[in-house]
Amino acid sequence: MTARDADEAQLTEWMASLPRKRMGAAALCRDHDGRVLLVEPVYQDTWVVPGGVVEAGESPHAACRREVAEELGLDRPPGRILSVDWVPAEPGRTEALVIFYDGGVLDGQEIAAMTLPADELASFAFVSPGEIGPLVRPALARRIAASLDALAGGTVAALEDGRPVS
Repeated sequence: MTARDADEAQLTEWMASLPRKRMGAAALCRDHDGRVLLVEPVYQDTWVVPGGVVEAGESPHAACRREVAEELGLDRPPGRILSVDWVPAEPGRTEALVIFYDGGVLDGQEIAAMTLPADELASFAFVSPGEIGPLVRPALARRIAASLDALAGGTVAALEDGRPVS
């Protein structure tokens, strides 16, 4: 074995030892009244925003665009990043990073054209920011609020479990 082969083997072993994280990407879409688009999954009791898992070899930006197309039937490029949230591990789930993109303001034609995959989503609703809390998980409510603040302020929110990092 050459020194180069040994270095490659050592690098491969080191890379295999690194921690694994899930990654998600989502779009924060709104209507002209500033209400946030939530979707109702058929597989859980709480609502979510359009988005999902970033697949192997896929960029978060591409994943967000793909998920919006799959879940809403809309091909919209995501806008800027609004928040990056580190989500701690919990039983049965590894830790994760979730990136929220500006999904923009949907006009009436886009809303009318939305199609939901029946095997994944039961319905959608535009919800006023103050009414989101009871519909979603607490960390998602915090992530949405921080993302709306970042949108208004032209910033990016750095979050841990939906809470701003100081």
